[in-house]
Amino acid sequence: MSRLPEESAGGSIDPASIAADRPQERAPLPRNVRVLGVVSLLNDTASEAVYPLLPTFLLETLGGSRAMLGLIEGAAESVSSLLKLVAGRWSDQATRRKRFLVAGYGLATLTRPLIGLASVPWELLALRVTDRLGKGVRSAPRDALLAESTPKEQLGRAFGFHRSMDHLGAAIGPLLASLFLWWKPDGIRWLFLLTLLPGVAVLATLMLGVRETTDGKDSQAPAPPPSQDPSPHDPPSHDPPSHDRTSHDRTSYDSTSPSERNSLGAAAAVALSALHPGPLDGSFRLYLVALLVFTLGNSSDAFLLVRARELGLKESQLPLLWLVFHLVKSGGNWLSGFAADRWDPRRLVLGGWVVYAVVYVGFALSQTAWQLVALMLVYGVFYALTEPAEKLLVTRWSGRIAPGLAFGWFHLTIGIASLPASLICGALYQGLGPLAALGFGAALAFVASGLLMAVPNRLTHGG
Repeated sequence: MSRLPEESAGGSIDPASIAADRPQERAPLPRNVRVLGVVSLLNDTASEAVYPLLPTFLLETLGGSRAMLGLIEGAAESVSSLLKLVAGRWSDQATRRKRFLVAGYGLATLTRPLIGLASVPWELLALRVTDRLGKGVRSAPRDALLAESTPKEQLGRAFGFHRSMDHLGAAIGPLLASLFLWWKPDGIRWLFLLTLLPGVAVLATLMLGVRETTDGKDSQAPAPPPSQDPSPHDPPSHDPPSHDRTSHDRTSYDSTSPSERNSLGAAAAVALSALHPGPLDGSFRLYLVALLVFTLGNSSDAFLLVRARELGLKESQLPLLWLVFHLVKSGGNWLSGFAADRWDPRRLVLGGWVVYAVVYVGFALSQTAWQLVALMLVYGVFYALTEPAEKLLVTRWSGRIAPGLAFGWFHLTIGIASLPASLICGALYQGLGPLAALGFGAALAFVASGLLMAVPNRLTHGG
């Protein structure tokens, strides 16, 4: 539960508190954070090599519609949402989280290449949903493992690094796809099949490199700096001591026996306990409501690729657009991770949501391809501002619930809004055009910003 630097009695930042934070901020990131970053890089190299081509593959190769695109992308995220919550809760109750990551990444590795064999839209729907089920299994346990492996002073940096590596892979993938399609213009189905290769590398890196945490810490995490006597001007801390909060909370709501925690027979009980909202703090619930409202207007980025095609970009240029877009996201996430540790992360999220609203209106009003390309670069700033900060707010506002459950609710909230968001966008796009579809998302971004500002300010400092 990272805190901002303490203020002195005169209202200025206390230099001693800054100096106390700096040694940990400069320390290397823990082993698990670095390895999981490589895992995400490899996985997104595979997935994002083909994702920019999915709308064209559906609309032009399989004969689907824009409404079908909305159904596929919305269902793919929403079906996995409940599984994210259950997997997060189950990983809290189980003795280890790594198995959830292996299962989730393994399912995606096996399913993704089969998209190249699809011949009708419903087959693409089934395969995309199955692929996203793998994401549902791994997402919350992975984020909880990242939080448990990282000292509190480095949480923003850790989440920023992870998302940065994720987006770097999402830039490499489209580059490789463009080179492949330049060499073999009719080889889009072969491209899907070849994603098996980086998928195998993902599983090997994961199984050999990631270590389970012990007492909420990665055994390779940097040692904390020497403890210092509290300043008489410092307010009393209400946080549990240092990083031990995670290991305490991991069992706070665990009512199953050790044998039940690792049995498939406990799945139903885990699901019911995960869905019970009792442990959620009121402020965390309000944060989730703000996320829900925002996500209802945050439809799949596949619609932006459709808009790019409408404005004249060629199919072979879409992966290159995706490459540049993710390079901006990668570099931005790395920098904003540092910023989230030093500043109020809520302000970063609010700034990102405002950027989102302005850019979405711009997408709708664009008349040329170069305008859309320029807006895509600004759109990457939205992701950079929000992704590390949103997850850092989960660790600060979730109270004393276990981290897997907290991140499960975070992913569930975003996921359950993804299906209606993409369905609404698809319907509005098909019936009324891009201004109605994308303008709807911009309006909800402003509504969500008001809700986020209503969360009590004292909690943004971890108190």
